[in-house]
Amino acid sequence: MKRIPPKLSASLEQAKFNHIFLDEDHMLENREVIDSEFANGTMDRLKIHGSVVRGCNFSESTFTDTDLLDVRFVDCDLSNVNFSKASIHRVEFINCKLVGSRFDECSIKNLLFKESILNLAVMSEGKLENILFETCRMGSTDFFDCKMKKVVFDDCELDEARFIDTSLNGIDISTSHFETFDIKKEDLEGCIVSSTQLIQFASMLGLVVKN
Repeated sequence: MKRIPPKLSASLEQAKFNHIFLDEDHMLENREVIDSEFANGTMDRLKIHGSVVRGCNFSESTFTDTDLLDVRFVDCDLSNVNFSKASIHRVEFINCKLVGSRFDECSIKNLLFKESILNLAVMSEGKLENILFETCRMGSTDFFDCKMKKVVFDDCELDEARFIDTSLNGIDISTSHFETFDIKKEDLEGCIVSSTQLIQFASMLGLVVKN
């Protein structure tokens, strides 16, 4: 999978997140935002382009119809953030908390989640392409009616993850780990799994494996 990383300038002007209120279009562009607080906030049609966001708290906030392009989030708390109907392209979440966050009806392409916590997160009715989940905790994460293409789950904890009406055909989960996993047989067809996972899925589907 060839994921296109964010296109970021080597020189970014520092800013606080509340500077976005100075722009009538609610846009931050070519900025480095550090240690800002916007918990329990609401902002529709937020735009962040070509920026690095580091050490910020956006927990419990609502960012519907957001446009994120060429952005890197590092050490941020985005727990229970609502990203419904967002456009998220060439974005990275590194060591971030996204517990319970919602990505409903989103267009997501060239995205990296690395060493992040996505327990109880929800992705529904969205298009996901060129996505890498790397060393993430994803317990009880829900994927509902998602269209996936070139998505990899590398060394992730997927226990009790649910893939409802979401095909994993061509999707690689072979290096990830789980005890239980909720998916229909037809949505599992074509999924790339390890030999250990094959035995787990056989058991879940009621098959008996003989050595």
